[in-house]
Amino acid sequence: MSLGDVAGLIAAIAFVILVGFLAYPLIRMGKMFDQIAQTVKETGDHAVPAIDEGVTTVQRVNKSLEDVNDVSDALSTTASNVSALTDLYGSVLGKPMVKVASTVWAVRQTVGDFFKGGKSGAKTTVDGTVASDAAKASASASDTKTSAPKASAAKASTSKPAAKSTGTGTTPKAGE
Repeated sequence: MSLGDVAGLIAAIAFVILVGFLAYPLIRMGKMFDQIAQTVKETGDHAVPAIDEGVTTVQRVNKSLEDVNDVSDALSTTASNVSALTDLYGSVLGKPMVKVASTVWAVRQTVGDFFKGGKSGAKTTVDGTVASDAAKASASASDTKTSAPKASAAKASTSKPAAKSTGTGTTPKAGE
């Protein structure tokens, strides 16, 4: 054995030791790859039914949305029909009903005034407010103090007698 053969033998032994050290991690890595492959297979086995359930759920939601769209279309049609009926009622019955109601009110007021004896209790509208004839007359008397005939006519038309003056500037008490 020559020196070259001894060196070749040492290199071969070193190479065998190196392969021995590297074989253990390679074997463990192979086992790890087997476990990863099995995990992926199990995940795929569990994922496929979950995806199928998701697809089924999406299909049911889409069907429900179609039903909701049908209902909302029907509601829209119903709302437009109700609007048309309301417009029809307003144009056909609304104006005549207002006229009938105002006529009935006027007849009732006229008949009531007739049986009360004319204008003694009649009410009229003055600037959007309801006032009796006596109140109108007293208001016009206070507004036109310069014309004496109107003031005396207003006092004569009131139903209460005028308070007597005692000359002291005070009104008399009851019973005086």
